[in-house]
Amino acid sequence: MIRVLVAEDQSAVRAGLVLILRSASDIEVVGEAADGEQAVARARELRPDLVLMDVQMPRLDGVSATRQVVAEGLADVLVLTTFDLDEYVFGALRAGASGFLLKNTDAKDLLEAVRTVARGEGIVAPAVTRRLIAEFAARPAREPKPEPAALDTLTRREREVLSCLGDGLSNAEIASRLDMAEATVKTHVSRLLGKLELRSRVQAAVLAQELGI
Repeated sequence: MIRVLVAEDQSAVRAGLVLILRSASDIEVVGEAADGEQAVARARELRPDLVLMDVQMPRLDGVSATRQVVAEGLADVLVLTTFDLDEYVFGALRAGASGFLLKNTDAKDLLEAVRTVARGEGIVAPAVTRRLIAEFAARPAREPKPEPAALDTLTRREREVLSCLGDGLSNAEIASRLDMAEATVKTHVSRLLGKLELRSRVQAAVLAQELGI
């Protein structure tokens, strides 16, 4: 079972999300939160597998709450919002969110996103992905970001996997591109995340794009 905590300040929307999640036999809603501070507190208390996190919430916004949840290693975070403004997207992903979906996502795609993040793979809404690609495509003229020293600790294969993450490939797609077993890809992803002190593969993808790897 995938244990989920739903953090959403609007009670009607929260009830709808809970209803959708509970329609799946492999997902269990273990708790609810009506603001960011409560989301962090309940994540500490319940230790869910995943927090479905709204961005705009009282007391503590969803990006700040995501940062705390991820920093403490309490759960993976899937951000769900009506807003796709860049500051929310980049803020949530840099805070360590494993995925970003818009609230117009249908029930089937929401459930699949929860399953995808629970498997350890990141997911970003297609509309948001297009904005991310456009943002990174506009970056060559900007001052390049220096490579973190930890990047030197990666093996050649791990750098290749990191580059594939930057291209938005799934584990299966990486396995096909690099001609290796999918289980081996998962091992490389886990190791490079540890070496780079990153929480999610989405963070790794953002880093790879920023560094032009």
